[in-house]
Amino acid sequence: MSARRKRWLLWLLTLAWIAPAHASLLEGDALDTLANIIAWVAILIVPVVLIGVFWWLHIMPEKIAEKRKHPQLQAIKIICLLSLVFGGMLWPIAWIWAYTKPVLHKMAYGTDVEDAHGHGGDAISLHPEPIEAAAPAPATAPSEDVAAMRRQIASLEMQLAAASAQAQGRGSGAGAT
Repeated sequence: MSARRKRWLLWLLTLAWIAPAHASLLEGDALDTLANIIAWVAILIVPVVLIGVFWWLHIMPEKIAEKRKHPQLQAIKIICLLSLVFGGMLWPIAWIWAYTKPVLHKMAYGTDVEDAHGHGGDAISLHPEPIEAAAPAPATAPSEDVAAMRRQIASLEMQLAAASAQAQGRGSGAGAT
């Protein structure tokens, strides 16, 4: 027998011994049950997970702005909510805004972090401590500093009056000529 015939015979024997293929490990009712479970997962759980991931992605800029104490946090929150309504079109703007340093805010207010009440941390408490009535200050003579300032003010007023009188004298002399 030639080598070609041997190969052909080997190939035919191999085809004869091949077992039928099974596409699944399960058969019958077990396969139907698994298909039903997969369908319910796809119908109920996958949409809930996708909505959760979508929500989480859209509030990330808000969380980043809170962490960085961004002074325009409220505006970033609004952009995040509007992004949910408009299908995510505003989300990149909120993301970029949360990561930027507010340079103009720093120039205007002297800080680039959130100052909720504009008092530099000295916000009014919801439960203020009672203020004790202060005793009236005794009527005493002004301190040395106040007296020195009064003398300086009087000196400046005299110099101003002298300069004003001199200016009037020149003005009337110039008009007479």
